[in-house]
Amino acid sequence: MREARSKYRFWNEFGKSLKPRVEELKFSIHRITKSPLSLVGLALILVFALVAILAPQLAPPERLHEPYHIPRDGYAAAPQPPSADHVFGTTEGQYDVYYGVIWGTRTAFRIGFMVVGATMLIGLLLGSLAGYYGGLVDEIIMRLVDIFMSIPTLILAMAIVTALGHSLDNVVKALIIVGWPIYARLIRGEILQVREQDYVSAARAVGCSHVLIILKHILPNSVYPMLILASLDIGAVVLVAAALSFLGLGAPVGYADWGQMVSFARNWIVGPPQNPLAYWHTITIPGLFMLFFVLGWNLLGDAFRDILDPRLRRR
Repeated sequence: MREARSKYRFWNEFGKSLKPRVEELKFSIHRITKSPLSLVGLALILVFALVAILAPQLAPPERLHEPYHIPRDGYAAAPQPPSADHVFGTTEGQYDVYYGVIWGTRTAFRIGFMVVGATMLIGLLLGSLAGYYGGLVDEIIMRLVDIFMSIPTLILAMAIVTALGHSLDNVVKALIIVGWPIYARLIRGEILQVREQDYVSAARAVGCSHVLIILKHILPNSVYPMLILASLDIGAVVLVAAALSFLGLGAPVGYADWGQMVSFARNWIVGPPQNPLAYWHTITIPGLFMLFFVLGWNLLGDAFRDILDPRLRRR
C-alpha cells in the first residue's frame, strides 16, 4: 500500500513539473503559427533537409566511393540547355547542374553545421571565461577578439585558406578561426548582465562551485541570443564558403558545391548577342538554391527568437 502511494506521489509530482513545460511549449508553438514568415523559413529548411537526405535517390552517384564528384557528359566548353538527359542542363565542362545542386545541398549543410557548431563551442567557452571571471582573463580574451574582428572576415579567411592550401576542409577551418570572436563577445556581454543577478549571488553564498554556477545558473539565461545568431549564421557561412569556392580557394574542380557551380557559370552569364539568355540555367539554378537556403535560415532565426527568448514569452 505504501509503495503504491509513493508511486502515485512520484507520478503526481512528475506531472505537475511537466505541466509548465507543456504550457510553455504550447505558447511557443502558438507564437510560431502566428508568424507566416517563420513557417515559410521552417518549410524551406525542411525541403532542403529532405533533398540532402534523399540525395542518393534523387541523383544516384556514378561512383559510389566519390558521390560528391559531379558527372560530366563530355568536355565541350559551352553549356547545354535543360533536356531529357540533363534536367537542369550542363555547365562549363559539361558538368550536370542537377547533380551538382542536389549533392551541393549536403555540402551546404555540412559546412554550415560544422562551422557554426565549432564557432559556438569556442565562443561559448572563451566568452564564458571572460564574462564570469573578468580581470586579466577578460582583457586577454577580448583583446584577442578585437584583433580578429579588426580584419574583414572574407579577407582573413582567404589569407588562412591560402596559407593552409586550397581545399574545402581548409575553408571550414578558416571560417571557424574567423567566426568564433563574435560568439565570444556576444556571450560575454550577456554573462556580464546575468552574473550580477540575485540568484547568482545566492548560489555563490551557499558554496556552489564556479563551474556549477556557470553551467546551471548563468548559461541557461545567457545562451538564447547566441542560439538565434547561430541560426542566422548558417546561411551566412554557406555564402562565404561559396564565395571562396567561386574564387578557386575552396572545393576542387568537379566537386558538388554551389559556389563552384556559380564559378562554372562566370563566363556564361550573358549569352551571344542574338540570344543573351541562352545560358540562364548555369547561374540561375545554383543561385536560387543558395538564395532560398539562406532565406530559410534567416526566417528560421526569427522563429528561434520567438521560441528561445524568455523576454518575448512574457508579452
